[in-house]
Amino acid sequence: MESMNALVIGESEELGFAQLPVPEPDAGELLVRIRAIGVGIHDSYFLPQELSLPYPIGIEAAGVVEQVGADVTGVRSGDRIAFVSMMNPKGGVWADYATVRADSLILPLPEAMPFEQAAAIPVAVSTTLRALHGLGSMPSGAALFVAGGSGAIGTVALQLAVRRGWRVAASASAANHDYLLDLGAELAVDYRNPRWQDQVRAWCPGGVDGALAVQPDTTAASMSLVRPGGAVVTISGDRVQPEGNVVVNGLSYGADIYPDLLAFLDDVLAGRMRVVIEREYPFEQAVEALRKVSTRHARGKLVLTLD
Repeated sequence: MESMNALVIGESEELGFAQLPVPEPDAGELLVRIRAIGVGIHDSYFLPQELSLPYPIGIEAAGVVEQVGADVTGVRSGDRIAFVSMMNPKGGVWADYATVRADSLILPLPEAMPFEQAAAIPVAVSTTLRALHGLGSMPSGAALFVAGGSGAIGTVALQLAVRRGWRVAASASAANHDYLLDLGAELAVDYRNPRWQDQVRAWCPGGVDGALAVQPDTTAASMSLVRPGGAVVTISGDRVQPEGNVVVNGLSYGADIYPDLLAFLDDVLAGRMRVVIEREYPFEQAVEALRKVSTRHARGKLVLTLD
């Protein structure tokens, strides 16, 4: 049986590389040869409850369809795709090959889009689009605050907000302020500065219309900046009670974001949107990439590359 290299959680529950059999696609599944992997903070612990060790980690990748299982339509062997595969008992995507259910989030890739760029898109952009749905209706000229603007989600959120005609303020370390302004933010504040909330209030005295709490433990502070009737979307899952007639929402998982995802691909190719990759790591350095993203200080996205 053909084998593959994979980064796995082993019997000792530690991460390491292992040689595993290439999985077989069942009915309703695809087998994908992985060419690039998007690195996320949840990759090492977003796992199904029932799994067999060693288990490959990871949920986001881009590659080429190698085999198509029975009952799959609309996808053919040889197709280039980017996708999200979660809670798959056969394993995640940090491997030479992975199976993915055909009803997962799968994006057909234009030939002109590199796999490395494509692998950075599905999770960050889908999460951002669901977060923006959670804000409700905000007209052109509305003000948005993004708590954590320099990471993968914040980078996308800033660009999409500006594209919608919104004014944007965002927080990040001082070293990333020029980066935020270059993406279109009007104001960049340092979350380490005890007066950062006063700076946002001075920028928008009546309160912002909405806020995205990207980083953990930022929802309550963001809520204090929102005008009555506005909304905060907690992307990190903070548990807070609404106050002052400010709505607190989670991600809108029921929203149909697929057309917007396809439009984002077109916008990237046309140069209207940027996919920011701080660094590409060879697959052999996967553990180093995971350590880096776990610091929550990556600018944009980290990506693993495979031959």
